[in-house]
Amino acid sequence: MRFVIKHEIKGRIRIHAVQRSMSCREADTLYYYLMSRKYVTSAKVRRQTRDVTICYNGGRAKMIDLLRRFRCNEVEVPESFLENSGRELNEEYRQKLILHVVRWAGSRLFLPYPVRAAVTAVKSIKYLKEGIKTLAKGKLEVPVLDGAAIGMSVIRRDMDTASSVMFLLGVGEILEEWTHKKSVDDLARSMSLNVSKVWLMKDGQQILVSSSEIRKGDQIVVHMGNVIPFDGVVTEGEAMVNQSSLTGESVPVRKTADGYAYAGTVVEEGELTICVKETSGSTKFEKITAMIEDSEKLKSSVEGKAEHLADRLVPYTLAGTALTYLLTRNTTKALSVLMVDFSCALKLAMPISVLSAIREAGFYDITVKGGKFLEAVAEADTIVFDKTGTLTKARPTVVDVISFNGEDKNELLRIAACLEEHFPHSMAKAVVDAAKKKNLIHEENHSKVEYIVAHGISTTIDGKKAVIGSHHFVFEDENCKIPEGMQETFDALKPEHSHLYMAIEQTLAAVICIEDPLREEAADAVKALKQTGIDKVVMMTGDSERTAASIAGRVGVDEYYSEVLPEDKAGYVEKEKEQGRKVIMIGDGINDSPALSAANVGIAISDGAEIAREIADITIGADNLNEIVTLKKLSNLLMKRIHKNYRMIVGINTALILLGVSGMIQPTTSALFHNMSTLAIGLKSMEDLLV
Repeated sequence: MRFVIKHEIKGRIRIHAVQRSMSCREADTLYYYLMSRKYVTSAKVRRQTRDVTICYNGGRAKMIDLLRRFRCNEVEVPESFLENSGRELNEEYRQKLILHVVRWAGSRLFLPYPVRAAVTAVKSIKYLKEGIKTLAKGKLEVPVLDGAAIGMSVIRRDMDTASSVMFLLGVGEILEEWTHKKSVDDLARSMSLNVSKVWLMKDGQQILVSSSEIRKGDQIVVHMGNVIPFDGVVTEGEAMVNQSSLTGESVPVRKTADGYAYAGTVVEEGELTICVKETSGSTKFEKITAMIEDSEKLKSSVEGKAEHLADRLVPYTLAGTALTYLLTRNTTKALSVLMVDFSCALKLAMPISVLSAIREAGFYDITVKGGKFLEAVAEADTIVFDKTGTLTKARPTVVDVISFNGEDKNELLRIAACLEEHFPHSMAKAVVDAAKKKNLIHEENHSKVEYIVAHGISTTIDGKKAVIGSHHFVFEDENCKIPEGMQETFDALKPEHSHLYMAIEQTLAAVICIEDPLREEAADAVKALKQTGIDKVVMMTGDSERTAASIAGRVGVDEYYSEVLPEDKAGYVEKEKEQGRKVIMIGDGINDSPALSAANVGIAISDGAEIAREIADITIGADNLNEIVTLKKLSNLLMKRIHKNYRMIVGINTALILLGVSGMIQPTTSALFHNMSTLAIGLKSMEDLLV
């Protein structure tokens, strides 16, 4: 790639690609090429100007070499990435908007008035038809108002006013459709599957392989809590599957042999073996897009109120027009009222505000599944945190393995990793990562693994029953015993560590000590949340009272609860809601799913369990808890913008009506100011809230 460096500072470079033009595909390929490098933290590719801005961590020489080696036709980019990048959509609507403006300006400049009048008359038929259709249904809504305003202008032979009104309505329609489609596509992409590893059934063994290796006809195993990555037919097993992301069903569906499983749905209970029928990622994207388009989740209550208010105001506008004519017998003054209505701005500005906020949230690695959830975050006064992987770091680490049966520590860690790798939880990841660091390779020498939510794992290894999990699960539920002479070692376990207990044949074999350090930003994030309107911060954990008290004191929460089960978290959320409080629940594990579902807003951590992300209304990145503060600020600012828009729309349009009725301005001027103010408010609503 040939390029010129336009500007650079340490860790940031802006270049200009030396080539005649850049297609959308080339721009997307370059973006993918850059972002696939670990040392590139962010990149922006501007197709029209062929400028590229890159932020990076590596040395400058490495960055220059990377750019020099770029060859568009040599980079392998997933087709789904190119199809769903959104760049072509932006280009399509940009061209539509430019063409719309050029056509209108060109006709004003170059067409003689009689021809312009004829074109305007023909175009007006569309709006008149819509108005008549709406009236025929017995409704007095915005199309009636648009049709009446344009029709009255045509009858008065004021074709310039009619043309201006239709032009501005067209601009508003293009902008609204553009923003809506872009927001829906962005949202659908963020909700699309990102499953990198899959359990492949081969020669009777489960092998963890890359999802890209899976082909039609392969048998894959999907464990409880995991997303089904491909469409296929169930060949073995039984499970309850959450299909809400595709069908909207709130109740999980039972799947057994010969049933059909859909990509993107989640196994809530049980386990399935599936024969893959479809490996294309685009099918899931298309299903999600269709679901979002049809779903009321995109509508916040303020959007609904705006639409209803806009329609309710139409009869008053028509009545005001008629009353003005009866009192003044002046068609011009009556038309001034008709030319100015509140509904256009209300229907345009409110959805654009909400959808733009959803888009902006994406910049901060926050995925919002609908406008009503931003509104709920703004109204929230209570926030409930799960501890592990949320207030504490997302990647806890194994600090020690204590043997209680005399076996080597590494062998015990290998066995634990063999069991834990089947299930997505931060503690399980810690065990698996520790085994990988020590190059402890294991064979799948155990029988079917059973996961008991919020407790642990049970299986059989070489004919012996093995369990791993919490103290309650291993010692109370499974009645396991501490080996003779090892009680003193057991009592000496450090309380500041989290512990995983592994027992074989009902005898404790090992305790895995896991350090789960508090996030550095946790206390500051809690403090900042209280400044944004949250007056009650709660922590709930399955850990012991001693551990919970220590963490709660350091974070600064108002209340904490220890040794809780999933149903306890959900019960607490329901109790708070009954008391009239608006509750946000934040978690990352399978055991958090009931509470995430019960809360007014459920927020999942992005690298947590897939079922938690599926059920949650909002997903945030795993790197920083301050993203929750950002989300709360964004939601608060959105509500402020919406209320400000209401005031501006009412104020501007009331002033224009009064000026028109008093005869101080003509209907053409009223229409121009009205539509220009509507457009200005719409464009303002598209601006970022956080600067």
